Amino acid sequence: MQKLIKNSTALPYVGVGSGRDPGLPTLGIYSVPDRGEYKWPGFTHDHSLCLMENGKIVTYLHLERYSRRKYDNRLHLYLDELAPRLELPERFDVVSVNSFVGTAFLSPTGRYWFDSATPTRPVVGLRAGMGHWNGQQAYFHGIDHELAHVFSVTPFFPDIHENSLFVHFDGGATHGNFSAYLYRNGKLNKLECHWELSRLSKWFNDNALTFKMLGAEPGEHCSVPGKLMGYAAFGTPDDEIAQWLVENDYFRDIWTDPSPFFHSARRRFGFAATDLDLRDAFVQNVAATFQWMFENEATKKILELQAKTGAEYLYYAGGCALNIVTNTKIVESGAFRDVFIPPCCNDSGLSVGAAAFVEWQKHGKLYEHGPYLNNFGTMECAVEPETVQAAAETIMAGGIVGVCNGAGEAGPRALGNRSLLARADDPRLAYKISVECKKREWYRPVAPVVLSKNAERFTDTPVKHSLARFMLLDYWVPEEKREGITGAVHVNGTARMQTFQSRDENPFVFELLSLLETQGVYALINTSFNAAGEPIVHTSEQALASQRSMRLDGLVLNQKWIKK
Repeated sequence: MQKLIKNSTALPYVGVGSGRDPGLPTLGIYSVPDRGEYKWPGFTHDHSLCLMENGKIVTYLHLERYSRRKYDNRLHLYLDELAPRLELPERFDVVSVNSFVGTAFLSPTGRYWFDSATPTRPVVGLRAGMGHWNGQQAYFHGIDHELAHVFSVTPFFPDIHENSLFVHFDGGATHGNFSAYLYRNGKLNKLECHWELSRLSKWFNDNALTFKMLGAEPGEHCSVPGKLMGYAAFGTPDDEIAQWLVENDYFRDIWTDPSPFFHSARRRFGFAATDLDLRDAFVQNVAATFQWMFENEATKKILELQAKTGAEYLYYAGGCALNIVTNTKIVESGAFRDVFIPPCCNDSGLSVGAAAFVEWQKHGKLYEHGPYLNNFGTMECAVEPETVQAAAETIMAGGIVGVCNGAGEAGPRALGNRSLLARADDPRLAYKISVECKKREWYRPVAPVVLSKNAERFTDTPVKHSLARFMLLDYWVPEEKREGITGAVHVNGTARMQTFQSRDENPFVFELLSLLETQGVYALINTSFNAAGEPIVHTSEQALASQRSMRLDGLVLNQKWIKK
């Protein structure tokens, strides 16, 4: 294991430890503020904090669930009110995640601040830092954004295999948007870290053409990737379009004047339109080509690293790991014995990765966690059979049910505790949920959830449950198997299937699916419990308000049934 950095100045333990005491818990925090005040989170986003003790996550908070601002990046402004409510132990270690934007944060009162050594190069370890916690001088440590990303995998897949490749691929971190590490002989060593692949991620987060296609404004880079991936399924990739995009630098700078795109498209392809109609086949093919180029080049890069190192396992994180088509291509390549991706692979998992890295150094092991970690201000309740029965009856009758049970999911996807559920065999229900209830764009797909044992009813592809449980892969659904899942099959014939293998993974949804199975229903639509532009609901009050505004037919609230 890597050794913790030792501080040369001995400070008293005043609330925060030195990072050298394995008996102390670890608080991971991602709170580096943005470069300015913007309409949307800009260079930083998805702030969070995570407390771990003895390799287990005790408390996790994704700021947007508390503040109700999507992708919120203002944790430094909330520390004064949040810290006293976190029930932190008397002494603990703090590790803060760096960014290319900076290394420091400061709360409004000045009682909480931190700055680490300025990172001039990537470090597989921690950086010394100083700061104040609750007004008292204390030790802190800094960790590179890249390293926090790759270690966010480990609380969900804690058995770190020998001869493993760790990859981070993101919009940007401390030193680059792509980094790779090799774990061999008990040590993690950096292979590379750079911005050489930034052009790939920029297609999704900083490209004028893709933004204009989707009607997104500059700054909405957190919402565009998922929309572009979903919309791309309507088109067909084209080699000539790909070459044309390369020749024109992907039209990445047509923010104020799109005319070069239209003039060039008319000359090359006879595209006579003067606007970007999302139902136009050429526009759809352009989007499909962007997605196709990304998945091909990303997969090629990772497979080249595998061939170079001989790595048998892949641990993969960063915002790009939310691109399920690429994930599926990597898994189906067969290059690795196994592939591990966390549910919070985007920046919402940075505090988890930071805390996990320090806990791994302290104890040499971590415990396996499910995705339901957003536990700040939540309560756990036992499943009630009457609630399962009421939800099943409502769903069988064609109703839409909201679920807000216990702790919310870590990461951007609802996996059963903050979900909207309905029958998956009716495309009209899918449209009602997505467009009428959630106010999303018409091209956005919804996903199905099934019991693992029933997955073969809908796909001939072997389902990889370890990733399907986090909704991180897609599967081809043959036409003859679509009848019971038509509402959750995307236009290209695939489904982003989530599976449950055992009751322990989610007792309520498992029992609900088991009951519905006896009535001939084997799949449900599962989409996040939030309206467009809003964070996923977190508290009971938010769930009740959303139930009313969405006009849901029922709500499961901490295992209690609430009618419309």
